[in-house]
Amino acid sequence: MSKASGHMRTDLGKVRFRGAAGSGTAHFWQQRVTAVGIGLLAIPVLVIIVMLLGRNHAATVQILGAPLVAILMALFVIASAWHMKLGMQVIIEDYVHNEKLKLAAILANQFFSFAVGVVSLYAILKLTSGV
Repeated sequence: MSKASGHMRTDLGKVRFRGAAGSGTAHFWQQRVTAVGIGLLAIPVLVIIVMLLGRNHAATVQILGAPLVAILMALFVIASAWHMKLGMQVIIEDYVHNEKLKLAAILANQFFSFAVGVVSLYAILKLTSGV
C-alpha cells in the first residue's frame, strides 16, 4: 500500500477505481440513477393514476393501452423493480451475517424482483395488445 498518499487502498485498487468489495461505486450509482428515473417518471404516472379515478373498466383499458402511457408505465416498472432489487440487496448484505442465508436471500431477492418486473410488464403488454 502506498502510505505517501494517505489512503488505505492498494496501488492496483487505485488504478482500477475499485473499493474493497471489488465492485467500486457501480452499485451506488445504479441506485441513484434508478431513484432519479423513478422520481422523474412518478409525475406522469401520478397524472395517469388521477386520470383513471372514477373511470369504468373500458375507459381504464383504453387509457392504459395507449402507446405513450404504456411506455411510461413500462419504464416506471423497470426502474422500480431494478431499484427494489438494489435496495434489498444492500439491506441483505448489511444485516444478514450467516453466509448461506445471505446467499439464499440475495438469490430470492433477484428472482422476486425479476418476477415482479416480468409480471408487471406482461400486464402492460396485454393491455396494449387488447387481448
